[in-house]
Amino acid sequence: MSHHALRRAIAETIPDTALTDIIASPTPVKVKFGADPSAPDLHLGHAVVLRVLRHLQDLGHTVQFLIGDFTAMIGDPTGKSETRPILTSDQVKENALTYHRQVMKLLREDRTEVVFNSEWLDRLSSRDMIQLSAKYTVARMMERDDFQKRFAANIPISIHEFMYPLLQGYDSVVLGSDVEIGGTDQKFNLLMGRHLQRDTHQAPQKILMTPILEGLDGVQKMSKSLGNHVAILDSPRDMFGKLMSIPDSLIVRYVSLLTDRDDHDIFQIANHLTDGTAHPKLLKESMAREVVAQFHSESEAVAANDEFNRVFSKGDVPSDIPELPGTLGDRLSDLLVGCGAVPSKKEFYRLVQQSAISIDDIPVRDMFATIPVPGGQIIRIGKRRFYRLV
Repeated sequence: MSHHALRRAIAETIPDTALTDIIASPTPVKVKFGADPSAPDLHLGHAVVLRVLRHLQDLGHTVQFLIGDFTAMIGDPTGKSETRPILTSDQVKENALTYHRQVMKLLREDRTEVVFNSEWLDRLSSRDMIQLSAKYTVARMMERDDFQKRFAANIPISIHEFMYPLLQGYDSVVLGSDVEIGGTDQKFNLLMGRHLQRDTHQAPQKILMTPILEGLDGVQKMSKSLGNHVAILDSPRDMFGKLMSIPDSLIVRYVSLLTDRDDHDIFQIANHLTDGTAHPKLLKESMAREVVAQFHSESEAVAANDEFNRVFSKGDVPSDIPELPGTLGDRLSDLLVGCGAVPSKKEFYRLVQQSAISIDDIPVRDMFATIPVPGGQIIRIGKRRFYRLV
């Protein structure tokens, strides 16, 4: 990652000189990044932060990768219009198992310290919790935009949600973090670390905030719950296909935050889009190859590009598609929902209404369609998903 790409990926710092100070630091600093395993998949929105962390590691700094297995059971209230459901410890552990493998696609093992905040938060006594909660006032906590909106709309705010930013800040105290990094939506939580460190006579951590990456819809932030995400664990083909689906208006944004292009290249891409001197599809392909190569390899990225053009430009079927065992007369909806190809029958009905499900290129029109004699027919869902009926 170049210094150009690093500076593009930082939207705000506290203090203003934080990034310059970190880059110029003659001694290694400890950079904290926390992720709550509330869902098993990290996505390209997280990759914006991970790319910055990798660059800081290459400069000699250490990343404190904090897995919030304790705080995940509370749920971060940031940006939420209602209280999150409390996860069980088994759900959290299952999600946490995949996190290390995902972040190490970009981070360096030799400069990453993986820690779980249950190691110290589980040991806090009732007295400790009361003393921690006394470090901040309700009035200051209610300055949060999301809490204000919920309070004004008479939507419940649970007391335990007030504890989330306090515990995140306490993590910085325990770890003695020099820097904490997160999205711009995390500003309140990040500042809590500085507040609690000052209170315990530590030097307050510097803060780096990254932009929020829009999802594939080009409107809302990338999120698995919104279904507009590209997962870090996606196959090269799926990752490439999803990136090719972004609106043209997002090309410059994705190139800026997810590739190492210099500022001059990005300026030229923006000009090409404005004056029409380059086809958006070609610009997307170039961007998608670079992003896929970061998580897989250059050869796999090129192969995914070739496969995309073969399937979507020429209308061919992918060479390697999963097989679905079906039984004559069973409902197609039961088969597709049962195997996870479609998340629910409600979604199946919606796709049928949009003529987005076909068998051998013949759209399925009947909500209660049954499976024909299985013989290798190709079931297509949307533009990118194919299954062979056997």
